[in-house]
Amino acid sequence: MQKYTPLIEGEIADYYLDKEGILYSYSKNIQRTVENISRNVALVKSITGNKPVPLLIYLTDSPVPDKATRQFSTEQLPYIYKAMAMVSKPGLSQLIMSLLFKFQQPPIPIKSFTDDKKAREWLERFLL
Repeated sequence: MQKYTPLIEGEIADYYLDKEGILYSYSKNIQRTVENISRNVALVKSITGNKPVPLLIYLTDSPVPDKATRQFSTEQLPYIYKAMAMVSKPGLSQLIMSLLFKFQQPPIPIKSFTDDKKAREWLERFLL
């Protein structure tokens, strides 16, 4: 029998770290700010033992963050994640990618999916 692991509730997302080491994130529809992103980075580090892990994120529609928040969020990515697979309805992750990485390459491998099984398969290469 598999042991149930409860979600770890956060301000901007809820999390689940599976036994293989992939972190699942269930985004919340909340305005992102430098302050709540900072608290979220601390939460993720506490979940992962301060080691970057692959992230499978289920995106939701949320208000567009300001430029400072987008920049701060992008800067924090390599400290907490090895790679990011974004699962959403078609178009949403592409919109987020274009907002966050309009003028620069993402600091970690990032790929968009509409199928979470394919997203997980892609992330497994980053578990080493």
